[in-house]
Amino acid sequence: MDVTRGTKGELVIKVDGAFDGRAAARLAGWLAEVPSEDPLVVDFRGVSECQDLGLAAVARGLSARGGRLEVHGLTRHQERLLRYFGVNLRTEVQSRDDGRAAG
Repeated sequence: MDVTRGTKGELVIKVDGAFDGRAAARLAGWLAEVPSEDPLVVDFRGVSECQDLGLAAVARGLSARGGRLEVHGLTRHQERLLRYFGVNLRTEVQSRDDGRAAG
């Protein structure tokens, strides 16, 4: 997981490898540290395997972001799962439907 600042000052968290329980716990820790009013981008494009339970584990932290959240690299299934948990995904969200992050 890599945490940087984007060109507009937003915090960018790039997730790579397997997104499992351990990775979800790390991301949840980062989400707890970032003020909810700060813009945040979570980039899953480097994820090789994304477990639904991992997404469920971080859904509360993501839903606390309100409209200040942008997510990249999830499949439609994964986006839908986050929406079921109350995560407000922006319309700019870029889906990846090629199955690489399916899980």
